[in-house]
Amino acid sequence: MRAYAMGNARAFETLYDRHEKPLWRFVLRSVRDADLADDVAQEIWLAVARSAEQYVASAKFRTWLFTMARNRVIDLARTRKNFQSLDEDTEDGESYGSALAADSRLGPVRQLESKQSAHELIAAIEALPSDQREAFLLQAEAEMSVEEIAEATQVSFETAKSRLRYARNRLRSLLQGDSETPPSTGVRA
Repeated sequence: MRAYAMGNARAFETLYDRHEKPLWRFVLRSVRDADLADDVAQEIWLAVARSAEQYVASAKFRTWLFTMARNRVIDLARTRKNFQSLDEDTEDGESYGSALAADSRLGPVRQLESKQSAHELIAAIEALPSDQREAFLLQAEAEMSVEEIAEATQVSFETAKSRLRYARNRLRSLLQGDSETPPSTGVRA
């Protein structure tokens, strides 16, 4: 980022190439609308470019970037009430979730199983309380450590760790088909 601030355009390209896909997937799973995710991700990258001269390396770039993305998603959630689900159809007539699921090199039965598993996973992630979903997505999509998640979400290390633990336990329970899904705990971790 410092190299970009000093005029090295290739440095920005490197940052973009490295973080573009995880950022977009995080935003997509947060807003649940591919077109909106495109717009939000573009806004974030424009903000990154505009912030180059003021950027202070107080944290890893990835932490700073995903903190910015998280804040933008929160702002958007405050202004928008109705997000589209990943279960809604794309222009191709296939759900967004299905597009994430199967490798076309797999046989038809394995593709179907993979799509079904992807639908189940997406539904389970969407069923998580927002703070747990956010922590889980920051780790899964942004590959952030617990420390980085705590910093990005402005909570303590223990709170971030608890949110991840509750999210994993709840996902495990939902995906195993437990009829008695443990409550998300009344306490906001």
